[in-house]
Parts: sequence; structure tokens; C-alpha cells
Amino acid sequence: MNTIKIKPHTYSHSIRGVKVKPMADDGKEVSIFYDGLLAKTGAGQVFLHCGYGDKNDWEKVNDIEMKQVSDGWEKTVSINTGNSLNFCFKDGSDNWDNNNGDNWAYRISC
Repeated sequence: MNTIKIKPHTYSHSIRGVKVKPMADDGKEVSIFYDGLLAKTGAGQVFLHCGYGDKNDWEKVNDIEMKQVSDGWEKTVSINTGNSLNFCFKDGSDNWDNNNGDNWAYRISC
């Protein structure tokens, strides 16, 4: 599991094509940028597969359509449950990028 620490309003460094950026000082809203494996293989659509809580027991799991931008895919999400967001990606053909089984995580430090 990759955990990323960053300052608000600045994208993190890329981990396997994934960057995150808090949109507010409290970290409860985050922009996720993806240009990983699925983007590189020409996916026509990418979905953010995400949930909250423990990395091994996700709660409130959703698939959220990402917006294609010039250099990848992007989506802003709110963290309404707890202080962690776990996520990975899938395309419209149900191909997955889950960071070799580790997924990605965004944690809000208290």
C-alpha cells in the first residue's frame, strides 16, 4: 500500500502514474490524476474504484467515472467517511490497475 504525504493544493510525485492533490487545507476533498497502465494502453474510459476505511476492509465502495484531460484522467472526490481513501482504477472493458495488488491510499493526518 502506498501512502502519500503532500501539501494542500499541490500534486504529489507520481507513483506508477498516480498523483493526488488536496483541494482544501483540511484534506477532505482530493483530486486524483491517473496516467498509469490503463491510460498508456489506450483506455477509452477510466473509472476510479474507491472506498473508505481500512485498506483490507473498504467501506462505501464506488466506481466513479473519471474525466479525460490532455495528459491522462482526473477526478475530484470528497472524503465523507473517516480519514482515508483507498483506490485503484479500471477501464470500460473491466481491465484493472491495482498497483500490483497494493492499491493506492490517501490518508488525512490528524
